[in-house]
Amino acid sequence: MAGSGPVAASDAGVAGSPRGRGRSVVFLGAAALLTVIMLGHTWIPEAGGLGVALDIAAPWLGALVPVLAVTAVLCRCPAGAVAMLAPLLAWAYLFGSWWAPGPAVRPGPAATQLRVVSQNLFAANASPGASARALVAAEADVLAVQELGGTNREAVVRVLDDTYAYRTEVGTVGLWSRYPISDTTPVDVGVDWHRGLRTHIATPAGDLVVYVVHLPSIRPGAITARDHGLTLLSRELAADDAEHIVVAGDFNTATTDRRWAGFAPGFRDVHSGAAFTWPASFPIARLDHILVRGMGAANTSVLSIPGPDHRAISAEVQPDRMR
Repeated sequence: MAGSGPVAASDAGVAGSPRGRGRSVVFLGAAALLTVIMLGHTWIPEAGGLGVALDIAAPWLGALVPVLAVTAVLCRCPAGAVAMLAPLLAWAYLFGSWWAPGPAVRPGPAATQLRVVSQNLFAANASPGASARALVAAEADVLAVQELGGTNREAVVRVLDDTYAYRTEVGTVGLWSRYPISDTTPVDVGVDWHRGLRTHIATPAGDLVVYVVHLPSIRPGAITARDHGLTLLSRELAADDAEHIVVAGDFNTATTDRRWAGFAPGFRDVHSGAAFTWPASFPIARLDHILVRGMGAANTSVLSIPGPDHRAISAEVQPDRMR
């Protein structure tokens, strides 16, 4: 009996003891909660920006799995470590393919390929000329820009006009093209000034309609304007009867955002996987998108351009590859 005290104390943290069972409950609960958040983040109520924040964070929640598993092992809780298989499998199901190499895509005829690049220039860009020169080096046939204005406009226009024969602007969005532009009109994206345009480009493959858009920003507790802008733009795109359409810009909407799945039926986001664009220094979300309808796309990529707070996105669109 004299030795029963030390034995009981040493067993206090192992499985089967009250403390061990308590730890198992904690880790099992954490695994269940993490799994539910991953699978159902879009169903969590939007309260003060919490819902959208979880939508953006969803692909990164998998980083918590090894942390919790190692913690469970260090706490001598094997059940807790095994329980982490549930959120790991949920993450793999939802996002595992994002980091896998994409399928090889055979490009179409060179004469029909159009390289489209989109870049938010950043209104407070300290080196707009360098940004413009880097965009020229991307060799786009169609270049869409947002936050064009203020101190960056003159330098950007001067550089890009030396390379591109055609330019159109509406408010703070602009488009440069190697091919003739016509019939540019403003597009309402839910703000008090123009941050969207629709135009026609006479490409070697025929007429192409291009939208350049910059949706309202989102902040904690302030997503109503962005949501309204998405609704307006989705309606306009759905009603557009053009055969070949490209939509490029800063949507301020992550791929995992609850409002993205139902946006613009019939259009396809050409980028997939972990093609994150924001913030430029360490991207954690893709807020910038290129959408297409009536055409295919290949060779999609994300470009690091000096100066902006977003990375650029690029894709080769092919109007002859009907979808």
